[in-house]
Amino acid sequence: MTDVDFSVFYDRACERKGGEKAMLQRLPRVASNEEIAQTPDDRVLSLLTRCVFRAGFVWQIIDNKWPSFEEAFKGFVPLYWQQASPEVLEELAQDPRVVRNFQKIMTVPVNARMIVEVAEEYGSFGQFLAQWPNSEQAELLVYLKKNGARLGGNTSQYALRAMGWDGFVLSSDVITALTNYRLLDASVTSQKGLKQVQTAINHWHQQTGLPRSHISRILSYSVG
Repeated sequence: MTDVDFSVFYDRACERKGGEKAMLQRLPRVASNEEIAQTPDDRVLSLLTRCVFRAGFVWQIIDNKWPSFEEAFKGFVPLYWQQASPEVLEELAQDPRVVRNFQKIMTVPVNARMIVEVAEEYGSFGQFLAQWPNSEQAELLVYLKKNGARLGGNTSQYALRAMGWDGFVLSSDVITALTNYRLLDASVTSQKGLKQVQTAINHWHQQTGLPRSHISRILSYSVG
């Protein structure tokens, strides 16, 4: 557990972002568990795929093309895509409506299968996420990386944030803030590093009552 008071980061973030009011207006939206539970599985697959394609690419290009992605992937229905034939995937790799990266296209059936299997047990992937404790995000990230495709690194973190699930995103600024105060001495791609991050953020959540996603964003604002 950390003995660093979160006010250190909060005050610095306010200073860097033009005051408390301006800083608070920049914080991410946090959805209720009810909202997350109601997220349709096709929207989950769409979001995961969008984050996969954004990784290592210019986000704006992917976002601008996303209506065409939706058309090419027929609305991202997991039951269809979990069993998509190699021929269908190869055709998509030549389709100008999408970014023609075959390796990333190949993630869609894998992630669709994960969503379908989870939905069989929990009713939907959204319901699965809604019941997962926010205090145990590190374990959720390990689960997504193990059972999905290309969902390691920040990809699944950004997807969870976009859904409104209350968790951290390990941007370079967040990592710097934690490292500067010796709260992180392992790679954030390791389970040890993820646990260290989780411990610090859970402690500050208990200390301040702030959502974990807000704590994460404020950490980043205290640096960048």
